[in-house]
Amino acid sequence: MRVGESGADRDAVVIGAGLGGLVCAGYLASAGYRVLVVESHDVAGGCGHVFRRRRAYEFDVGVHYLGDCGPDGVLPLVLRGLGIADRVRHRPLDPDGFDRLRLPGLSLDVPASWEGYRARLLAALPGEQAALDEFLTTCREIGGELRTGFLRYDPAAPPARPGPALARWGRRSLADLFEHCGLSVPARAVLAAQSSNYGTPPAATAVPTHAAVLDHYLRGASYPQGGGQSLVAALVEALEAAGGELRTRCAATRVLVDDGRVSGVELSDGSTVRTPLVVSNADYRRTVLDLVGAEHFPAWLTRRTARATMAGGLLSLFVALDTELPGATGANLWWHRTADPDAAYRPHPDPERFRPEALMFSFASGKDAPGANCPPGHTNFQAIAVCPAELPEPPGNGRGYRRDAAYLRLKERWTEAMLDAAEEALGPLRPHLTHLELSTPHTHRRYTGASGGTPYGFSDWGGTGGRPAARTPLPGLHVVGANARYGSGITGAAMSGLACAAELLGRPLAAEIQAGALPAAPPRLPARGPGWDPLAVSRGAARRTARGLARLDPARPAPAPRAAAAATALPARTGPAALSTAPAPHPRPPHE
Repeated sequence: MRVGESGADRDAVVIGAGLGGLVCAGYLASAGYRVLVVESHDVAGGCGHVFRRRRAYEFDVGVHYLGDCGPDGVLPLVLRGLGIADRVRHRPLDPDGFDRLRLPGLSLDVPASWEGYRARLLAALPGEQAALDEFLTTCREIGGELRTGFLRYDPAAPPARPGPALARWGRRSLADLFEHCGLSVPARAVLAAQSSNYGTPPAATAVPTHAAVLDHYLRGASYPQGGGQSLVAALVEALEAAGGELRTRCAATRVLVDDGRVSGVELSDGSTVRTPLVVSNADYRRTVLDLVGAEHFPAWLTRRTARATMAGGLLSLFVALDTELPGATGANLWWHRTADPDAAYRPHPDPERFRPEALMFSFASGKDAPGANCPPGHTNFQAIAVCPAELPEPPGNGRGYRRDAAYLRLKERWTEAMLDAAEEALGPLRPHLTHLELSTPHTHRRYTGASGGTPYGFSDWGGTGGRPAARTPLPGLHVVGANARYGSGITGAAMSGLACAAELLGRPLAAEIQAGALPAAPPRLPARGPGWDPLAVSRGAARRTARGLARLDPARPAPAPRAAAAATALPARTGPAALSTAPAPHPRPPHE
């Protein structure tokens, strides 16, 4: 690819300002490419963005915790190559138990080491040492090999031969490995208890997916100081410092193709940008079938893409309380109603009577600095469950669902069911609610355009765990993000962006960063003065000071429980809880 190709407006256009798109764009811009990133939302970040409510609460959409963020970690390496590693500070979660698993009759706190994890499993599951050792050895070997392969990736070198474990288990399911090792049902439930990190049950989860996620977090869990938007803002600063441009509220409506290769992009403002290179961080299915068109791809690829299954969509309940929950520290809580690892993924026969079989709780107020995402003395957390049913396609071209009476009724019932389950796990909450808001797969699809409204991308694209490579059969079109190789999640998306940039530049970027060759020169990053706001930065330079930015106001009196709570509260729940809490509310949930 030639920089400054004659007749082109830009050397590259990146569609979508998620983590994969921003990382790839940053490296291309640093290499001298004239890069434009277009984003349909009013802020960059994709699943890494935040939203604010009542001038008091900031909720992370998808950044609940990060793994492998030590000095030699993968995400710090990606940031270091752009000269912004020192702009993203990581707050370590408890190394003795960053994930707390609570199942009927069994509790386990996951520590930050393979050895510690093994010891906890053996203590919780006596009599299964041989089966657990075989399982853990396989996962550790595969997870380590995948990580090393990324760090050594050289687009000019032939692909490395997989090791024995990866060769044997690379396209087989987690359920197959459970069966091979002879693990009991309780053991399978514990080992798959954190499966909503990738959104598929054991039978639909490739062993490398589970192994990579497990290895990622056992290397140490952390949370970015200032939340996910601080990470996004640093990437935007790197992009703009290198001469790239971010345009928010600007969607790509069509990728243009001439003479069998990419020639430009049509935008929602009616303009056309001529470019020989498009990197799509948009949904893969939408990219192939809608933005480009099936006629420009081999028949096998369009069939595979149309038939592919997606990982599970999520229900996310965003909760704020006017009290601190005792024990709600930075550790995540994984609460399960049963010891059945598949229970949370079975379609509910009557979605209106849904009750969650499992919830993941992320306590943001315990992860960041006091007062960073809620007033002092308050609690900010999320409760996350797999959506119990596939929602019908929303009316109104994807936006009319917010006014659809049937959807609103279902959403309100799901909100109640999620809150009921949260009280089963945590104790009474309702009297202390100051904010309550539920997002569904429709919400996710509206903001990210993701097929199925899932943040996790494909479950099966030509086989369990199969995902497309960055380079597509259409010359000039590459893809990054949740559907691409390296998988979903914040770090997975960032890895896809770096690997795509390495392929386009023909350089082993990860190796160059490790050797200290990148960045070649310190980037001219902007100073961060008083009042620096990562959400404002993430709007892009042209819209940074535009009206409509939600802000936090520490001087504003902290919100009190809603008056509606007293009239609509359900009876307080008592009984065992995973966390002890003070007494507890219920406002009418907003439908946004």
